[in-house]
Amino acid sequence: MNKRWSPNVTVAAVIERNGRFLIVEEHTPDGLRLNNPAGHLEAAESPEEAVVREVLEETSRDFTPTAVVGIYLTRFQRHATREDVTYLRIAFTGQAGEPTSGWVLDQDIVRSLWMTPDELRASRQQHRSPLVLRCVEDFIAGRRLPLSIIDTDPSIYKPEIRP
Repeated sequence: MNKRWSPNVTVAAVIERNGRFLIVEEHTPDGLRLNNPAGHLEAAESPEEAVVREVLEETSRDFTPTAVVGIYLTRFQRHATREDVTYLRIAFTGQAGEPTSGWVLDQDIVRSLWMTPDELRASRQQHRSPLVLRCVEDFIAGRRLPLSIIDTDPSIYKPEIRP
């Protein structure tokens, strides 16, 4: 029997301040890349909880999601391994605090930086995926969906036992 295909489910934060966007520089299987603060949805976690956790782990900043920018599906092959990878990304926007003093970032994160849209457009070759810029462009275009479009059933935290 064939294994059922499933995408990697990820969350990302589009955080804007004074016309600049918070971006992380990180080590990836394809080398040093730029990305929105982002990561995988984990078991027993809502998408909102995941994006709050990922922003903290990657930037040392508290994050409060206020809207969904979009839900994206992308697919690519890793250059080195030819592994076929599909991501389903839920991108949020919201407010980020100042960095937490003494916080240790995820081991793959080199630094966070604030970039203008033009700087992001000029650095496309360094982006982890095309979704980095796509999410920012959708934010700039005013795309905002209510957080209520995502409903996390309580069974995520305590699975139902079915006969």
